[in-house]
Amino acid sequence: DVKVGALYPFSGGLALLGDESFRGVEMAVEERNTSGGINGKKITLLKADAVDANQAVGEARRLTSVENVSAIFGSYASGVSSAATQVTELAGVPYFELGAVADTITGRGFKYLFRSNATAKSFADRSIESIVKVIAPNLKIDPKALKIAIIYEDGPYGTLVGGFQKEEAKRLGLNVVETQAYSAKSVDLSSLVLRLKGSGADVVLQTSYQNDTLLFFRQSASAGFKPKAVIGAGGGYSLQETAQALGTSIEGIFNVDFPQVTMKEDGAPGLKNFVAAYQKRYGVQPRSGHSLVNYVGAKAFLDVMLEAKSTDKDKIRSAVL
Repeated sequence: DVKVGALYPFSGGLALLGDESFRGVEMAVEERNTSGGINGKKITLLKADAVDANQAVGEARRLTSVENVSAIFGSYASGVSSAATQVTELAGVPYFELGAVADTITGRGFKYLFRSNATAKSFADRSIESIVKVIAPNLKIDPKALKIAIIYEDGPYGTLVGGFQKEEAKRLGLNVVETQAYSAKSVDLSSLVLRLKGSGADVVLQTSYQNDTLLFFRQSASAGFKPKAVIGAGGGYSLQETAQALGTSIEGIFNVDFPQVTMKEDGAPGLKNFVAAYQKRYGVQPRSGHSLVNYVGAKAFLDVMLEAKSTDKDKIRSAVL
């Protein structure tokens, strides 16, 4: 067998999207196994639960030195990916990042680290672009006349997206009236909401996970804060569960995100087949676009491993390049 690791947060606050991401990898591996595996060898997928950086380091060491995996797929969370990839790089084990968005992950010059998904800068630039090209024209107002607030969870994900949003807004001469970081573990964002309300923000950009997304909407409603537009950056805005929990208050909200399973088939040939296969495998509709993005990325990297005709790290690297 060819042993491959799957390092994701399967418990804790990030478990839902971690598991949804893993399902995409699991589907890609099962699909490949039914068509002959990698050069006739079956792929065995070994799960590793990493809820934070410390656990990511421990599990990456276990996968590389005890399980002797040929490669690792991961990992949805940028903090998890940043820590785990330091271990895999030293061990000389290829790491295929399919979902973590921090640009810094692949900015360190690592030789055996590869990524297939969009980055924080992509999310930030598209969200600012949407103010100029979608929000302002629909409101029939000059984009520079809009008051913009940028709020974000204070981990690598939020900090990077928020930072790039500020840079891009400044470059375009937009009016940012408030920027604020907060902990994704917060149980009260009421003071933040009151600051936004006091600033007269027309547009709020939020980079968040699920719990803080729900908290922001509920406390905004309680405070009577209703901006002209809210734009999410994936994360908590990705989830069907978020929409179900918020009901009508999520209607009309914008989101810059990974490709979703509700997009047009023209833009994603084979999407219907993926959704049908997912429903057959798990008995429900995909919970977000994370499974789709991880599935497509994993398929691409499994193609690479097949093409390399070896589990040698340098042959895999050459095949990727």
